[in-house]
Amino acid sequence: MLEFYLIIHFLFTVMQFLIGVLANGIIVVVNGTELIKQRKMIPLALLLCCLAISRICLQLIIFFMNLGTLFLIEVPLLADNFVIFVFVNELGLWFATWLGVYYCAKIAPITHSFFFWLKIRISKWMPWLILGSMMYASVPSVFCSKQIWVYSQNVLSSLFSPNATQIKETSALQIAFLIRLLLPLLIFLGSTLLLIFSLGRHTWQMRNTATGPRDPSTGVHVSTILSVLSFLVLCLSHYMAAALLSFQIFQLRSLVFLFCLWVFGSYPSGHSMILILGNPKLKQNAKKLLLHGKCCQ
Repeated sequence: MLEFYLIIHFLFTVMQFLIGVLANGIIVVVNGTELIKQRKMIPLALLLCCLAISRICLQLIIFFMNLGTLFLIEVPLLADNFVIFVFVNELGLWFATWLGVYYCAKIAPITHSFFFWLKIRISKWMPWLILGSMMYASVPSVFCSKQIWVYSQNVLSSLFSPNATQIKETSALQIAFLIRLLLPLLIFLGSTLLLIFSLGRHTWQMRNTATGPRDPSTGVHVSTILSVLSFLVLCLSHYMAAALLSFQIFQLRSLVFLFCLWVFGSYPSGHSMILILGNPKLKQNAKKLLLHGKCCQ
């Protein structure tokens, strides 16, 4: 019999899973339809499609992780599919990184020649960045699948019967995985922080120099800053939760452990909701799809 707080966690997990699948499904449908209608490569639509598909897969894996935590499915099932989790999680982080770079190149009001050069070429590079990310993320799954399987067996077994030997044997792999994720994190931090500071400075200058009525673009800049800042907070929380869970600091099924697992799963669903609410086209199409779903009932 599950305790009350575990039942609450399970209900939040189900809500998180449904919201994530729905939000990312809308992004896939809207951008996939646009790619089919236009019959040409639209960089942002292609990137958002790939990002949403990877997040649906990640959301499904996180849901199974929560079921394993609550002992609703067997732990060996999680260990056997841990390679897929490593691939999907890293791939989604790379796609999110390129989204941050794309926004920085296209939106940041920076007059430096390098950014002008990047703004022109980022769209042409996008398919190659996506393909390169897939190849980079698949390297551990292809060449280190045995080591990852052993690592997952040790991590999951130490969660259920922790001992110092197991943690010592897996610490090198844990550090290796976290270091591997530092590259997309650093690129993401650089691009998003640069975008936030440049937009903030530009908005401050516009407010100080304005003499007439309030410029509508100021409000757009503020909403963009808040959207990117939310993206940054969710992504950093995802990284921190992954690090804490990886090092097995907290006892299984403890409140802190469950909170970290919930934070880890909030990123793929939460940011997709922010993308929909912050993009007029996605927001409008999401309303149409929801209204169409109600009419069909």
